[in-house]
Amino acid sequence: MCALRNIAHLGLKELISLRYDYVLVVLILYSFTVMVYVTATGTGIEVKNASVAVVDEDGSALSRRLTDALRPPYFQTPQPIGIPDIDPAMDRGRHTFVIDIPPRFEADLLAGRAAQIQINVDATAMSQAGVGSAYVRTLFSEEIRRWQHERGLTPNAGPPPIAAVPRALFNPNLYSEWFLGTMMIVNVITLLSLILSGAALIREREKGTLEHLLVMPLTPFEIMAAKIWANGVVILGAACLSMLFVVGKLIGTPLNGSLPLFLAGAALYLFAMTSLGIVLATLARSMPQLGLLAIPVIFPMIALSGNTTPLESMPEAIQRIMLFSPSTHFVKLAQATVYRGAGLDVVWPQLCIIAGMGLGFFSFALLRLRRSLTVMAG
Repeated sequence: MCALRNIAHLGLKELISLRYDYVLVVLILYSFTVMVYVTATGTGIEVKNASVAVVDEDGSALSRRLTDALRPPYFQTPQPIGIPDIDPAMDRGRHTFVIDIPPRFEADLLAGRAAQIQINVDATAMSQAGVGSAYVRTLFSEEIRRWQHERGLTPNAGPPPIAAVPRALFNPNLYSEWFLGTMMIVNVITLLSLILSGAALIREREKGTLEHLLVMPLTPFEIMAAKIWANGVVILGAACLSMLFVVGKLIGTPLNGSLPLFLAGAALYLFAMTSLGIVLATLARSMPQLGLLAIPVIFPMIALSGNTTPLESMPEAIQRIMLFSPSTHFVKLAQATVYRGAGLDVVWPQLCIIAGMGLGFFSFALLRLRRSLTVMAG
């Protein structure tokens, strides 16, 4: 009971100290509101307002019809250009798509001959290049079929004998903001849990209050546990409010799954990440050093966790390495609970793995902290 009382009091001290650290308070508020909303709504992976230019060498009614089919909100108003302007326009990045409709395009279709349209794509716009070119092909194919049907012509290529009908589950309209909002919260939890817990220990050392704790009847376990629960509860509360109001209300993502189950997984994940943050703080001697140490830890955990690119699409060596990262298992849990409405019977393996990793990080962090405090006391 005495240890629990010490942990509670030290945690309250952490919360009070964080309250007056206005930079960190603003960082937490900004990360769970503006950063989540702007990233989800402003960085979609679908075709939206793409810049397009058209080289109309045919000048026919059909070519003008195809040009008119490229309309907002998917495309900007098509800009007419000439053949000599294609390469300079693409080199300068003026257009994501440049479509070249060849001469006698309509005449070839009327005569039953095959005709092709060239689609030049700026592949540096990776989020729109692949999806956009497929969308242009589908749009033009449907428009040409309507044009042929209106004139009683036989299409050059009939429909396949077996048609594949895709059915999008959990996100039928394929809204990228529904996906990006929740994944951004996961990324923010990863970033802040590491930074806040590490900053709490660095702050004690820089202000000289860590020496005061050493002369008090406190154990390294109590000092570390207090920092973990205090910083964890702040991030967990902010994540809960962000899920309800930013993702659920502002972005409009349907929260079909169990929010308490997601928060339980987030609490275990915070336990692991805050422990890792304390490990880094025992290695660093100042906040700049902590930031430098955090960079090679945070970015692989975010980029390779499977939150954007499926883990099975990565090289096998990376897949095996990332199995030792708690972020990989938390992303699986978050996607299962928030998107697919999975219950405890589905995500219990991820909960156990995250908890096991958390205990491992906590034990190592406690060992490092004891050594650090012993050196200071000596």
